[in-house]
Order: sequence, then C-alpha cells, then structure tokens
Amino acid sequence: MADEVFAHQRLAALYDPLDPDRSDLDAYLALAGELGARRVLDIGCGTGTFALLLAGRGIDVTGLDPARASIEVARAKPGAEGVQWICGDATALPPLRADLATMTANVAQAITDPGMWQQTLQGAHRALRPGGHLVFETRDPARRAWEEWNRAASERVTHIAGVGKVRTWYDLLDVALPLVTFRSTFVFGADGQTLTSDSTLRFRERAEIEADLAAYGFAMREVRDAPDRPGREFVMVAQRPRE
Repeated sequence: MADEVFAHQRLAALYDPLDPDRSDLDAYLALAGELGARRVLDIGCGTGTFALLLAGRGIDVTGLDPARASIEVARAKPGAEGVQWICGDATALPPLRADLATMTANVAQAITDPGMWQQTLQGAHRALRPGGHLVFETRDPARRAWEEWNRAASERVTHIAGVGKVRTWYDLLDVALPLVTFRSTFVFGADGQTLTSDSTLRFRERAEIEADLAAYGFAMREVRDAPDRPGREFVMVAQRPRE
C-alpha cells in the first residue's frame, strides 16, 4: 500500500509543485551516463520526474510505482509516451534486461516490510541484464534525520498555480528503530480541507544493506556520498554479476 501522499489524487498532484528543486537527481543522471545505461528501470518512479529526464536523453525507461494516482500524474506530463509505466511493485515486472535499476529519494526506505524488501531486490535482480547495476540511496541512521521532522522546523505556505495556498508541515509520531513514523499535513487555503498522510521509513545500517544485497545475488561495487546531502546518506552501487 502506498502512502496517501502518493496515492491520494489531490495530494499526488501537489508532489512536484511542493518540491520543484530536483537537483538531487543530477547525480543519478550522471551515473546513468557513466555506466553507459541505455535501458533503465526506475523503481518507485512516483510522478515520473526522473524517468522523463532519462527518456529525454533517448534512454529506454520503465517507470514502476504502486501508487496509481502518482502514475496518472506522470502519464499526463509532456513526453510521457516515451516511458513504459507500470502500476505495481517489483513482482509485477516483465523481463527487461535493463542496464540500470534505480530507487531515488526515499524509495528504498519506504519499503519497510522485510519480505517486500526481499522481493524488490529479487525483482531488480531479475530485471537487470548480467553486468547491470542497481543504485539507490538511503539515509545514514547515525545522522538522526527524524529529529528535524517537526512542525516548527518544517511548516511553510506554498502558492500553487490552479490550487492556491497550501500550508504543510511534518509531525514526528514514533521512533522505534529501525522504523520511524511521521505525519505530513496539508491544509488547502481555497476550501479549508485538511488532509494527512502517515509514512514509515526503515533506517537500515550500511552493513545490513550490504548483507541483503549479497544475499539476493548482488556484488557491492561502491558506496558513494549524496552530493546534495554530504555525509547524510549512503548511495549504494551494486551489480548483478556477469554470467
């Protein structure tokens, strides 16, 4: 089940205007070029920003996400016909022989159930050609990012064309490591409607991630830093070994 922030039609439509700076994707675009990727699987593609950036460079892209509302936003964007969109999880993937599979932003952490995490890694492995790479980011638990998830630090008002003013903030609900739960609140100035979305993220230690990747057939190649959040995240670069 996708969180309401991705699955609710009114909230999914806010995702891009509330977070218009996607410079965090620059490193992934550069990595796709570095690896010479011509076919990419974007797991947890959301509203399709990264998938469309790749497609704009002539790359064959499949965007996968379980939230139908987010996929509908993606399909309505210019250039969307150049991407194969799949509404589902990693168990719904057809054979792809992709050069690269990605999970950008918080996608890896949003997969909290161990069984679904296993299925996601197995699905990515099947979708990659031998020698293909899996790349994703995850927050370093030692940096305790959740301490900044409170109303005082996060409240803001954004004016969105066609929508009006939207007030948003985060509230931390529970910390029971490795799981952290928080609530996102959205108040629409136009009609006063208030919507909330509760999200749980899993903060995995680096050693745990490396062990999981090895268990499901990947070879670790590198752990990079996130250029836009130095020292706060692990960017894992793994490879399906050549056969």
